[in-house]
Amino acid sequence: MALKFNVGGGRDLGSVVHEAIDLVEAKIKIPEGHFLVWGGEFENQQRAMARLGVVVPIAVLIVLGLLYTALQSGRSAAAILIATPFAMTGGVFALFITGIPLSVSAAIGFIALLGQVCLMGLLVLSATEEMRRNGVELFEAVTEGATQRLRAVLMASLLALLGLMPMALSTSIGSETQRPFAVVIVGGMLTTFFVAMFILPVIYTMVTSKQMLTPEEVDEQLDTQV
Repeated sequence: MALKFNVGGGRDLGSVVHEAIDLVEAKIKIPEGHFLVWGGEFENQQRAMARLGVVVPIAVLIVLGLLYTALQSGRSAAAILIATPFAMTGGVFALFITGIPLSVSAAIGFIALLGQVCLMGLLVLSATEEMRRNGVELFEAVTEGATQRLRAVLMASLLALLGLMPMALSTSIGSETQRPFAVVIVGGMLTTFFVAMFILPVIYTMVTSKQMLTPEEVDEQLDTQV
């Protein structure tokens, strides 16, 4: 026997079904030889969230490897990942303000936001480390690197923010699956800009080595070892 019901407006699927499960377990005694299965969209959601639990760690490892390959520094790559949660707070607050629950669409938005944050961090730290290899002091390199990349970071942030703004504000048919993704990106890009410009440089100065060898010093060390 199938018993169907729909979720009313203002409630998310997950919380409604969990509440229904608790009520059924508390007030209904299932006859011997019978069992209940909660399926439909709820089952699909649970399956998708379980897959995301595997995909997200793999995505983080891949991003860490790509950052290390681009920067040739484990500390710099770690600094970007440490700054990532600060940037993602914008997406969390955006969901809270709009009253949108965490769904599969929103979770995918956070994965996409992870890529945007790492891109902004890579822009800033690549310029910073290039200056340090040219002999510039740490504090000056951090300041000048963020200043040089200001336009690039601002343009990339505005591109993602303005491009997804219509989707984030949409209330038409089908928006319930697209809107959470867009809201996470729009909210996240607001904080990503400030994190890349201000918080990431501070974290970088805390985790990086105070001295960086110039190309000439690296060549001298190689000649000495040979």
